[in-house]
Amino acid sequence: MMRLAVIGPGAIGGTVAAWLSRSPRVAEVTLCARTPLDRLVVETPDGSVIEARPRVVTDPVQITAPVDWVLIATKAYDVVGTGAWLAPLVGPETRVAVLQNGVEHVERFNPYLPADRILPVVIDVPAERSAPGRIRHRRDGTIVVPVGAAGEAFVALFADSVIVASTTEDFTTVAWTKLALNCAGAVNALTGRPGGVVRAAGIGALMRGMVRECVLVGRAVGADLGDHLPDWVVERAETSPPDSVNSLLADRLAGRPMEWDARNGVIARLGKAHGIATPLNGMAALILSAAD
Repeated sequence: MMRLAVIGPGAIGGTVAAWLSRSPRVAEVTLCARTPLDRLVVETPDGSVIEARPRVVTDPVQITAPVDWVLIATKAYDVVGTGAWLAPLVGPETRVAVLQNGVEHVERFNPYLPADRILPVVIDVPAERSAPGRIRHRRDGTIVVPVGAAGEAFVALFADSVIVASTTEDFTTVAWTKLALNCAGAVNALTGRPGGVVRAAGIGALMRGMVRECVLVGRAVGADLGDHLPDWVVERAETSPPDSVNSLLADRLAGRPMEWDARNGVIARLGKAHGIATPLNGMAALILSAAD
């Protein structure tokens, strides 16, 4: 039986913690949060409700022993705040899974942990938080991790959930494919409108252009990305619920910091390093950084 800690009680962290709290493989789930929560209430894709009561701690000094797994579900920019939790949670056998946006999972936490202790995770679980501990899990979703012993152990944790977890031998391609989706999602934060904005004149073309830049940079760093990706991303956006709100838009509407660097800035940064022009992602990162 595993003891887990989930750092970050947002839409992703809360959804994952709620599902794992039901797993027969998990003895205890500790939720590391800034403010206290009485419970997690997650509306699942089939309309049923999971009500979970994990142990909630609001200060690293409340951690008395390491756990088997730490799942980092904080925002990509909150590395320092997240790092404060790792010292008491991580022991000699602890594995750390990073469930964050972007393609720099390992690089972010290398200052705190050796690279071989960090498991990067690409998670696609559409979920929205309406209030602290109250989450709508819209679609089952997927988790993909690199192949290997740590990856297999992580996948096993989700065997009893609706989230489909798997391993891959080409994690770089999977991560950059997810980034192609995320970079186009900046349009929602830029316009202040939910998923249906893709149907407005010219928006689909703009999103395709952003994804094309991502594809070119991703190929330069070793990802195997096809020419179909721009159309695939737009088609996915067009078939999503028009009222869906991605995390970037949700953060902007709530006045919270945004993950513009992990979604768009990284494309501009790596594009510059490889001599690839990325004017659309650079523009998105610049405007959203100013809005922050």
